[in-house]
Amino acid sequence: MTRRLLLAGAGFSLLSPRSCGGAPPRDADGQAAGTSAGGAEPETPGPQDAATAPAAPPAAVAAAPLGGRPQAVPMRAPLAALSTTDRLLALTIDDGPDPTYTPAVLKILDEQRISATFFLIGRNAAEHPALVREIAAHGHHIANHTWSHPDLRRLSETEARDELRRTCDLLYETTGRAPTWFRAPAGDFTEASLRVGAELGMRPMAWSVDPRDWSRPGSSAIVDRVLKAVGSGSIVLNHDGGGDRTQTVTALRSYLPVLTGQGYQFTTPR
Repeated sequence: MTRRLLLAGAGFSLLSPRSCGGAPPRDADGQAAGTSAGGAEPETPGPQDAATAPAAPPAAVAAAPLGGRPQAVPMRAPLAALSTTDRLLALTIDDGPDPTYTPAVLKILDEQRISATFFLIGRNAAEHPALVREIAAHGHHIANHTWSHPDLRRLSETEARDELRRTCDLLYETTGRAPTWFRAPAGDFTEASLRVGAELGMRPMAWSVDPRDWSRPGSSAIVDRVLKAVGSGSIVLNHDGGGDRTQTVTALRSYLPVLTGQGYQFTTPR
């Protein structure tokens, strides 16, 4: 099914201050409450348009500091590419955490010394809080991919707020770091979700390279699609949850060394 991305116009005023909310971070043995993880429906192709949000600086960026929660941010269009002519990329990983595939992805990223942004589904994070903390401990950025991976176009603003705020709170409680980015399932942002995300201190991130790894086309196809589509400022989409991601793991192990060998560096947009 063809998906659409609703882009918000530039120049929105700053919304009234809101925060993620939630309790102080739990200790290392704390178990976040939540429903059991379920397979998220696969992502579908997303936008190719460059957005107006500012790009990250040309270096890997650490996760948000511990402590206070963010204030509201201006409502912006989803970031679909970094505004740079340098050989700089952002790798994003959706639909985890998953106890089988997330550790495998983390191992590859460690080996390649690459930082990524993990868009986590809240109920999966609630099921595997130790794995969420492990992602953060490895220096990756943790972001919000809603609580249950719904089609946001079918939700009221109140329901969208519950999906985003509940996940925001859970991630803060688990890691001490409030997410500063969110991504709509399948890239289907709505005006309501953009408004709620801004109220919660999060900016929307889309992507510009989608190898459709969720459809399991074969690891060689995933590699080929990434290497053919990638360029300066690309935001690359892959998945570590929502199904069998063996092909994605194999593809990452193959194409990441090729990209670094071509002089690309990776950043986590801030």
